[in-house]
Amino acid sequence: MARLRIGSRGSQLALWQANHISALLRERGHEVELEIIKTTGDKITDVALAKVGTKGMFTKEIEEALAENRIDLAVHSLKDLPTDVSAGFEIAAVTTRENPRDVLCSHKYNSIEDLPRGARVGTSSLRRHAQLKHIRPDLDVRDLRGNVDTRLRKVESGEYDAILLAKAGLDRLGWSQRITETLAPDVCMPAVGQGAIAVETRLKDTEAGEALAKLDDAETRTAIICERALLAKLQGGCQVPLGAWARIERGELILEACVCSVDGVQYVKQRATAPPDQAAELGQHMATLLIEAGAQNILQEVSRQRG
Repeated sequence: MARLRIGSRGSQLALWQANHISALLRERGHEVELEIIKTTGDKITDVALAKVGTKGMFTKEIEEALAENRIDLAVHSLKDLPTDVSAGFEIAAVTTRENPRDVLCSHKYNSIEDLPRGARVGTSSLRRHAQLKHIRPDLDVRDLRGNVDTRLRKVESGEYDAILLAKAGLDRLGWSQRITETLAPDVCMPAVGQGAIAVETRLKDTEAGEALAKLDDAETRTAIICERALLAKLQGGCQVPLGAWARIERGELILEACVCSVDGVQYVKQRATAPPDQAAELGQHMATLLIEAGAQNILQEVSRQRG
């Protein structure tokens, strides 16, 4: 078997994901090597993600390495991957999804409900910011960049009263004990693709595609197809105040989704179901439901504010 070269960002979480894929491939007899690639999102650390406005800010340089045949596989957090995968590439595997929920981490307070008026809460996500303002408009929600360990240090030092993060990332890094509260989707609906790892390859690289085929989790892929179809129809990138969570329960595909204005005042939420083999159709249908309920106006206002 040919040696497979994996491209990844260099953050602790990205390396955990790349090493996880490497281990799964090695178990199947493949030789693997890892190349760390710095992306635009890694280089711009002093600007809020929602204001950077660069499509594929955490994936572009890795895809360039893939196109130039410097690597064979690109490992991404699926929520960072644009819905329109670049020509010549494919998502060859989506591994089993971890818990997609968001969590609160605080050194002083046990829950969002316990936070005092005016408490300073940090997040890099416009989606989390909007939903937090919806349930607690009195909070001082601020932009927070940096790797997971950097953000945790800032809450431990008292710079923030609390921060919001993805549960999957903390679980993967072995930091589950730092979680103060796991947020219900009714409080903070997860991001599209949150908790899932995507492995991207060149479309014509059949050898890499065959190596990855056994890593693909059918149930996770169904949920991801559904959520990304919704995001694509709403023409949103990874930095829009949209939350979505698809999952299969008792043989039925369920999709919940919400769109919330940045100030939290306008909030639209819908729920719909379909057979699992109609995942993309369900996502598109959900987009229509949200638009009819007023989501388009919210997203247009967010786009206008970002300039």
